[in-house]
Amino acid sequence: MMKQNEQPAVAPHSESEKRDSYSQDIQREIARLRRFSNRGLWAMSLFLLVCMAAWNNFSFLKLPESFVASLGKPPSAQAISMVLLIYTFSAIILSLSRMTAAIEHRSSFCHVGYLTAFFLFYHFAKALNDNYWAVTAAGITILGVESYRIWSYCSESISKKNEQLVYLAKTGRLPPEE
Repeated sequence: MMKQNEQPAVAPHSESEKRDSYSQDIQREIARLRRFSNRGLWAMSLFLLVCMAAWNNFSFLKLPESFVASLGKPPSAQAISMVLLIYTFSAIILSLSRMTAAIEHRSSFCHVGYLTAFFLFYHFAKALNDNYWAVTAAGITILGVESYRIWSYCSESISKKNEQLVYLAKTGRLPPEE
């Protein structure tokens, strides 16, 4: 992302070249933000694939009993549920605070990993059938909030970049920083 006082990669010689260089940099940033705005949807799609695997009780996950025994006794379903509840509220609060502060953060796929771990914990505790919908609801909620946060951040940033393009076209220079 290029700030007002930064010089473009290649030093242009004329004002027209400078304006075109700034314009191209802004347009590249807008394209990057448009791609980034879909990140939450990709994470949600991946989570739904994990949900389908969990619905089938991870039938493709055929681990030898010796390996499962080496993991030790799984935590109780009640303990897993308490940690899931704490994680859900923490993730939502963190995402909302990032939204309030307008922070660009790429954490959506981490949430998919954590939620997959909850599915696996329930699976090894032989409590997945009773807790499937709890993890699914938590995941859809967390990833929904996260997706909205990313989308709103990108929409606001794209709007600012479009304003910069208009200002640049009118004046030939970048607008002053706020």
